[in-house]
Amino acid sequence: MRGIRPTRRATALGSAGALVTATLIAGAVAAPSATADSRHGQDREARGAAIAAARAAKAGVDWQDCPADWGLEKPIQCGWVTVPVDYAHPNGKQIKLAVDRIGNTGTKKERQGALVYNPGGPGGSGLRFPRRITTKNPVWANVSKAYDFVGFDPRGVGHSAPISCTDPQEFVKAPKADPVPDSYADKLAQRKLARQYAEGCAERTGRAMLQQMTTPNTARDLDVIRAALGEKKLNYLGVSYGTYLGAVYGTLFPGHVRRMVVDSVVNPSREKIWYQANLDQDVAFEGRWKDWEDWVAANDASFHLGATRAAVQEKWLQLRATAKKNPIGGVVGPAELISFFQSAPYYDSSWVPVATVFSKYVAGDTKALVDAAAPDLSNTAGNIASENGNAVYTAVECTDAKWPTSWRKWDRDNTRLNKDYPFMTWANAWMNLPCATWPVKQQTPPNVKTGKGLPTVLIVQSTRDAATPFDGAVELHKRFKGSRLIIEKDAGSHGVTGLVNPCINSRVDTYLLTGKTDQADVTCTPHATPKP
Repeated sequence: MRGIRPTRRATALGSAGALVTATLIAGAVAAPSATADSRHGQDREARGAAIAAARAAKAGVDWQDCPADWGLEKPIQCGWVTVPVDYAHPNGKQIKLAVDRIGNTGTKKERQGALVYNPGGPGGSGLRFPRRITTKNPVWANVSKAYDFVGFDPRGVGHSAPISCTDPQEFVKAPKADPVPDSYADKLAQRKLARQYAEGCAERTGRAMLQQMTTPNTARDLDVIRAALGEKKLNYLGVSYGTYLGAVYGTLFPGHVRRMVVDSVVNPSREKIWYQANLDQDVAFEGRWKDWEDWVAANDASFHLGATRAAVQEKWLQLRATAKKNPIGGVVGPAELISFFQSAPYYDSSWVPVATVFSKYVAGDTKALVDAAAPDLSNTAGNIASENGNAVYTAVECTDAKWPTSWRKWDRDNTRLNKDYPFMTWANAWMNLPCATWPVKQQTPPNVKTGKGLPTVLIVQSTRDAATPFDGAVELHKRFKGSRLIIEKDAGSHGVTGLVNPCINSRVDTYLLTGKTDQADVTCTPHATPKP
């Protein structure tokens, strides 16, 4: 499932229709071992990355006012950075990556360079990051005195050689089939959709590009962007999947990191990327869903959905059953409900809006639910963006790592999990199932570790995060020697650094401004709980 901080409700659509957001010699000469072979490929790619970075350092970025339809107001400026599609062939086909920036708000003397941001996904655009300055976001007021804020669309995303797997209007059409299967026939139908989606990725994107849609390549792109900005070393903020991008960057380019903050951490272990990581999400989402139901029950005076978790869950199951029998407004079935309701376990900022819509529905107002959960077929630009985000999510996760190809394994694992963790399990399974029949070679993820020159990395994580469970932060902390961990205890809103919590905000500021961290890991109390 995608882990991304959307500025609007992200309706990432699973291929199978669950709306969810979120490179030998035969004969007498012995062939090299697989590890030697991949090491040779990595050496070529490392050389290619150095060539591309040197070119970019020379070219710089031709900063201009942003195109009017990008929604980025002055004084934000936009530009392009050229990168090779395949770093093993740095002089081969090139693509342009969209970048934007806003200058630091302090003096020339206060300036420490550029802070580059990735919001997650995979498939999220970072171009809105400089708007934290134009919108005067108080959390970032101190850091923005010292840093230019730089965002970018990663390869395949948005304005950066966007990829596609299916027709965007078809992609958002509703209602989709209920993700929770009732029969063998339901499963067969979903498997067929997943296989067609995977084929569509190859047809619409092209195998050559699809093969290069990986996290290590995006990390190499990040290093080329660093060079184009004229930065000797990278200052980086990554949230959600952006933490895995940061972990891979730190592994490939340890000596190029100046400061790195990773927030809401993907478990970087090869055993987790990406099949097991998605199963782990299903468990964590159920836990956070229950946290939200407890809060709704505690605020029964406002929402009238039941005074206990069990009562709220009963209302949810009734709503789900009703929508399955007769989609609400003809368009909102169980798949669309999951897409809308999942934003509550993702983000605390969705707690009140989701509970309000739910409350209105139970009181007899179906319009609010249809407006919130149904696709808007007239919003073609938004639908193109949703389809593109899901295409990139699928392409990166499916190409990054080997996935089980046995349907029996998928069926067994998800049937077992669904018994105790039903909220998200099957919806997430269908979203990822294209990886079982992926049309290009699946890679081996890098072994994330501490290399020569890696400075102290600051890791920020809440204990009850649904999209990136807590263990991921612990694992990266172990792998990055000398890293420092800030824990937000008894909280679970995905993406911690953007929330108001002085215990955390002050430490992130201090680290980015001075490089200093506490002598030991720190546990902070949670940010304020939403009020209805």
